[in-house]
Amino acid sequence: MRTPLVAANWKMNGSREFAEQFFAAFDMSGVGCQVVVCPPFPYLPLVADKVGSGVSVGAQNLSQEASGAYTGEVSAAMLLDWGVDYAIVGHSERRSLYGESSELVAQKFVAAQSAGLIPILCVGETLAERESGRTLEVIAAQLQAVTDVAEGDIWAHAVIAYEPVWAIGTGKTATPEQAQEVHRFIRERLGEAGAPVRILYGGSVKAGNAEALFAQADIDGALVGGASLDAEEFARICRAAG
Repeated sequence: MRTPLVAANWKMNGSREFAEQFFAAFDMSGVGCQVVVCPPFPYLPLVADKVGSGVSVGAQNLSQEASGAYTGEVSAAMLLDWGVDYAIVGHSERRSLYGESSELVAQKFVAAQSAGLIPILCVGETLAERESGRTLEVIAAQLQAVTDVAEGDIWAHAVIAYEPVWAIGTGKTATPEQAQEVHRFIRERLGEAGAPVRILYGGSVKAGNAEALFAQADIDGALVGGASLDAEEFARICRAAG
């Protein structure tokens, strides 16, 4: 049985006051899933201090390098210093806005996992790729980039998030059936190693559509963007997951 996981990606939003108000309003009663909150880097210490039982801290990104002359970067070891457990790698905004290739994403995956962090690997297709019937081809290539460089039982300590790029921040959401098709493909693609892997859906998840998404056999939670900025709505999403 896979324990559901719901992760909040605050993106470049928030403030010290926002973080304090969020946790004052976030009610964990009735939540049976693992919860991860991923704030911007400056607020990681504050969030780490605020989270309680059942809530972990995640980073939105990390460097593929361990240390050195990389101004502006943050290493896995630095994240561990502040009680971070998870790190998002390959978010579609990193891929599209900052030109991160699947090869670079794979290096970040390895850096996170080698240091003891749990990577949340994001994969997903653009609207053009979906309309051209290339969705599964794109997902397969993004997964293959990781398996080409990572060694050992990598999926035992990783989370995958399927985020159709065309559904992020647009208000559009893949139907539960569309999402399930891709989630099932990912699990089958990983073979025996894929059975225990938690595969999250990310793409305009809200309290209103969460229950239908989580009812699908291979959807194990969500990577939540905009809706995670509302503590009460985010709590409703978490309760829908388990």
